[in-house]
Amino acid sequence: MLQESIPDIHTTALWYPWLIQPNIFTYIFISSQRRIFMQKNTSIPQSGALIVPMTNDYLFRALLQRNNLVLKGLICALLHIKEADISSVIITNPIRLGDSIDNKTFVLDINVILNRHHIINLEMQVVNLNNWQDRSLSYLARNFDHLKKGEDYKLTHSVIQIGLLDYTLFPDHPEFYSTYQFLNVKNHTLYSDKWRISVLDLSRIDLATEEDRQYQLDYWAALFKAKTWEELQMLAQDNHYFKEASETVYELTQEERIRQQCLAREDYNRTMKGIENDFAALKAGLADANQQLSEKEQQLSEYQQHIQALEAQLAEYQAKENSSDK
Repeated sequence: MLQESIPDIHTTALWYPWLIQPNIFTYIFISSQRRIFMQKNTSIPQSGALIVPMTNDYLFRALLQRNNLVLKGLICALLHIKEADISSVIITNPIRLGDSIDNKTFVLDINVILNRHHIINLEMQVVNLNNWQDRSLSYLARNFDHLKKGEDYKLTHSVIQIGLLDYTLFPDHPEFYSTYQFLNVKNHTLYSDKWRISVLDLSRIDLATEEDRQYQLDYWAALFKAKTWEELQMLAQDNHYFKEASETVYELTQEERIRQQCLAREDYNRTMKGIENDFAALKAGLADANQQLSEKEQQLSEYQQHIQALEAQLAEYQAKENSSDK
């Protein structure tokens, strides 16, 4: 059970400045969240295609940064907890939404402090760069190693790395929502509960379990995979998290600077997706060529064995002929 009760989010930065990185923009961001949240009164379109898909990593970050309630709802679903279990959820690495970005400096991952004691790292990834395992471990280790010299190791926070991937990480073992921890390989004894990696496969909603559906993870995945406002309208009918998410996405995509950054990320992701597809095609072609080569080598080996058998028969026949001549 997640614990600790601390002041409301708009006062947290004042009372607990050590919870978050000493970044003045972070303080401004936290104090402004409540004002933005209270003033919002938006009706989303009834129909039509979304300007930017919700799998867009910039839009994903902007949504969770702009609307704390949506962030809280998503974390509840991912961690299988209730909203009442959350006393505070704070993004510690916010960005200035709308500022120009480049692929080297854009911060993809979202760092969150939950209830003072839990560090969560969230990332949306639509292109398989074949580095997620190493990437997630790097994030996990980086967030865990936060102690200052001389501090007690018991003060380390639990760290949770969560990837929302629009592809299947392990094609031979597909799973909608999977969780990995450090276990003894022989008897499965848990080494520590402070390290955890979870992966939500947005492309395999069909594999959602009863527990996944209980916490509406399948609906969250459907929200991020939505392509039209009609889909968002249906999801938002009876769910205040999805209503907030839909309205916030509409607001964000109406802001010119934010929309342009989202579209820039879409162009980049399309380019990377094309490279990924070309690489997959090349890999498949290479596999086919290797298979054909293997088959040819097998045929050659069989031909050589046949020739050797014929040569042996010929040698035997010639030996008999020479014997009869004598």
